[in-house]
Amino acid sequence: MGKVLIVGCGGVASVAVHKCCQNSKVFDAICIASRTVSKCEALKEKLQASYNGTITTAQVDADNPEELIALIEREKPDVVLNLALPYQDLTIMDACLATGVDYVDTANYEPEDTAKFEYKWQWAYREKFEKAGITALLGSGFDPGVTGVFSAYALKHYFDEINYIDILDCNGGDHGYPFATNFNPEINIREVSAKGSYWEDGHWVETEPMEIKREYDFPEVGMKDMYLLHHEEIESLALNIPGIKRIRFFMTFGQSYLTHLKCLENVGMTSIEPIMYEGKEIVPLQFLKAVLPDPASLGPRTKGKTNIGCIFTGKKDGKEKTIYIYNVCDHEECYKEVGSQAVAYTTGVPAMIGAMMLMTKTWDKDGVYNIEEFDPDPFMDALNEFGLPWKVVENPQMVD
Repeated sequence: MGKVLIVGCGGVASVAVHKCCQNSKVFDAICIASRTVSKCEALKEKLQASYNGTITTAQVDADNPEELIALIEREKPDVVLNLALPYQDLTIMDACLATGVDYVDTANYEPEDTAKFEYKWQWAYREKFEKAGITALLGSGFDPGVTGVFSAYALKHYFDEINYIDILDCNGGDHGYPFATNFNPEINIREVSAKGSYWEDGHWVETEPMEIKREYDFPEVGMKDMYLLHHEEIESLALNIPGIKRIRFFMTFGQSYLTHLKCLENVGMTSIEPIMYEGKEIVPLQFLKAVLPDPASLGPRTKGKTNIGCIFTGKKDGKEKTIYIYNVCDHEECYKEVGSQAVAYTTGVPAMIGAMMLMTKTWDKDGVYNIEEFDPDPFMDALNEFGLPWKVVENPQMVD
């Protein structure tokens, strides 16, 4: 058993804290830290009575490594679970290095002033973490995260080599708003507005934003429009899964979302370039985030299901085969359990599992690693145990 320090207190962090409380055999102490400590206190008050362990809270600026170091030295966690913004990954990694504590996150670092989604900044820490004798586990959400574990599991149990991976992320839920995002609006809109890309024959192929559209009939959800996006796990899977010829990532979007997004883009509201307004410098996208519904508030409104998974094509014993590994998650069931919609749930559960893998030393390698570089079996077992059961289908419908 040990202590986890969770940095951040949004929708995903709330799910992760709930799941850590359910898993008190591993986590006997939790510290929740955020810039807004009142949110941490409210979550503590909600959960402490039913948790067979200790919850503490703290105020911290995750952009400030000195504050983070002081917090870690005071709380003495065994693992730091970073559920703050991706802009803050490096400062939290620096604090873990300074204090000798294992690190887990759910999304790769990206600079705040440019839409760059690459692992190079975090991979540059490999030697430092190895010398410090600690582990950094990158991308322990769903995508990235579970999609990488699915890939490692498919390679271990179904293939000698995997040649093609299509990652499909479908949110079939309806929250009733004309326009809202199911996770951090700033990160969501930056991701969707960026140029798309996929990996083919050893190099990146770039596309215009939302240029490539396909339809897919998702199990338990139905037929949905999906669009090719760049996504960070493509970069690591292209290196870590042998035999890869092509990896693509698709995400579903409804027409209302796309229409509103296009209007916002046309009037400059999705820009990350600062502008002057009434003598103050503001970033339009950050202002838009402030006026949109908080994703953490969508739980009681959202109906329907998500379906996220991977279609793999490769070879086993010289013969080509295709399988589809996926999870279906129900928004309403998630809300009943932890007060969250399914998008936060599907990220928060794997975040807890990643922290558990390091806490229990089930995964124990010094350095910086992406999730698919570890044995997938214990993680896959934990998905079934903690609310994200998965299915394997042979010879599924393919994506053109």
